[in-house]
This record gives sequence, structure tokens and C-alpha cells, in this order.
Amino acid sequence: MLGQAVLVTQVIHDATFNNEVVKKTKDYWHMLGPGLTTGASDDDPSGIATYSQVGAQYGFGLLWMAAWTFPLMATVQEMCARIGMATGRGLAGNIRVFFSARLLHVCTTLLFIANAFNIGADLGAMTKATQLLRPSLSFGWMVAGFAIFSLLLQIFTPYAKYARYLKWLALILLSYILSAVLAHLNWHDVLRNGFIPHIEFTKDQIILIAAVLGTTISPYLFFWQTSQEVERGVENGHLTVKERQHTDIEDVKRMRIDVWSGMLLSNLVMFFIIAAAGGILFPHGLTQIESAAQAAEALRPFAGNATYFLFAIGIIGTGLLAIPVLAGSTSYAVAESMRWREGLYRKLDTAIGWLVFTLMTLSAITAIVALV
Repeated sequence: MLGQAVLVTQVIHDATFNNEVVKKTKDYWHMLGPGLTTGASDDDPSGIATYSQVGAQYGFGLLWMAAWTFPLMATVQEMCARIGMATGRGLAGNIRVFFSARLLHVCTTLLFIANAFNIGADLGAMTKATQLLRPSLSFGWMVAGFAIFSLLLQIFTPYAKYARYLKWLALILLSYILSAVLAHLNWHDVLRNGFIPHIEFTKDQIILIAAVLGTTISPYLFFWQTSQEVERGVENGHLTVKERQHTDIEDVKRMRIDVWSGMLLSNLVMFFIIAAAGGILFPHGLTQIESAAQAAEALRPFAGNATYFLFAIGIIGTGLLAIPVLAGSTSYAVAESMRWREGLYRKLDTAIGWLVFTLMTLSAITAIVALV
């Protein structure tokens, strides 16, 4: 009997792992990396709040933006990835080489300020989402806990392992797709409004369209994507700028699949969040949504506990993914501007610029949000 069980197990193993579909799926998963995590980090708690507002205020009226912003977002991110691959430097490093120091410092300062506010908003949203699940938890302590956890993960985790964590964490976005499916939407109306643009040219709608464009095509993604291609080059043994300067056709193909897959996931999630809010909140007159946590609470009476919990868990997961990307892109930009050593691949004592500005960003925003 034991011999037969071993034989059956071996047959099942061979049939599974030698299957052509399984092999292609594994190869595809291994191709994914910086592009997937960059796209997933775009759907941070602040972005979720924006998409929820769009659906709550206009129903399915602006649902088409998910499809139309996808090629724009993917093209820009592919440009950034190509810059990293072709030059062997991050985006700030290239601005330093090809443009004036004044322009570099303006770009870096604006990025620092924008990311600082975004980190603060994400920390607050994650804490509010956690309180939806456990109301007794302290807001201030939870904010500090999330910030410190994200900081320690960046500092003490080797790049290869850290990138792998972010890659798997990106799958948390599937909770938003599932939450929309469980909400029992009218999918005929969803698909009918999902691709054909319709704009009323009112002040409020134009502001929301601008907010969606600003959320999907964000500067911090440019800096992160470019630097992650540099990090991948270092991981492959290319330690100098010259060694990393390459445009191998196979690497470019791999990068394009990675980037476009990540942006597709990002926009699919945007589509389902707007659909959920538009199909549930808008018909019930719940049009004033100010945060992702408020959207989760508003969905609960009409979509049920499953949608509520998936929405709340998604906020926490995407925050854990987005905060390292926000802080990391700032650190890359500042360190490259100041010619300091930077990179997740470096040890604690050899990347002072990276660590100092990551610490400054997270610590400062933790204090600000805790006092609000």
C-alpha cells in the first residue's frame, strides 16, 4: 500500500510540474518583479479613497478611466524602467547628470514633501482600517507600529528577500476584486460604462478626473521604478554604472511584461473599486466618502460583512506595500542628489543617506499623524 501511495504521489507530481501550463505560469511569475510591486503600490490607501469617491459621487460614470489610464500609466513606467536599464542610474541620478542642480533640488524637494504627506495619509488610513476590525486599538500606537515595522523591514531585510515579500504582498490587491464580486453588482451596467468615455465638464468632475490622473501617474512611481531596475542589475552582479548600462533584448522583453502586468493589475483594482462604490454607495445616496476606511464602513450594510472585511484588509495590505515604496523613492532621490551611497542591497553601515532619509520620513510623519 505504501509503495502504491508513493507511486501515485510521484505520478501526480510529474503530471503537475511537467504540465506546460504550469511551467508557463511559473516562468511568467518569475518574470514579474519591480513592475508588479510598482503598479500594486499605486493602489495605496489614498488611491483607494480617491477611487471610492469617484464611484460614490458619479456611479459608473467615470469607470472608463481605469481602461483609458492603463496605457498611459504603463507607457510612462516602461520609459522609467528603460532609463534605469540604459543608464545604470536612478532617475534623480540622471537628472543630476543631464540637467541643472537647481532643477534636481526642486524635483527632489517636491517629491519629499508630496511623499511625506502621502505616507502620513496612508499610515492614518491603515490605522483606521485596523480599528474597523479591532476598535479598541490605540490610534497613535498603531500609527507608530506600522511606521516602525515598515522601516525595520526596509533596513534589515536583504534586497532579494525584500523584493520577494513585496511581490507576494501585491496579491493583496485581489481582495478588492473579490469584494466587488461578492457585492453582487449589475455587471451589464458595469461593462456598458467601463470603456466609453463620458465627461460632464463640471468643476467637481474635472477635479476628480485630475485626482485620478494624479493618483495613477504619480512621481514617486517614476523614481521607484527606475531605481528598482538598477537594484535588479546589482542583484545580477552588475555593481558599477557601466556594467549596468545595457539594453539586452531579452531583458527588455522581460521588463515590458513585468511593467505592463503590474500596471494592468493596478488599473483592474481601480476598476473594481470604482465599480463597487458606484454600484452600492451611489444608488443609496452615500456620495460623501473621505477615506478608504469610511468607504469600507459604508459598504457593509449593503454588501455584507465579507466585502467589508476584504476592503478593510486590503487597506492594511496595500499600505504595507505602498509606504516602503513612498519612503524608498524619496531616499533614492535624496541620496542620488547628494551623491550619497544608496540602495536596498547595501548593508546598514554603508547606505547612510538611504537610512537617514527613510528614518526621517517615517518618524516625522508618525509624529504628525499621531498628534492629529
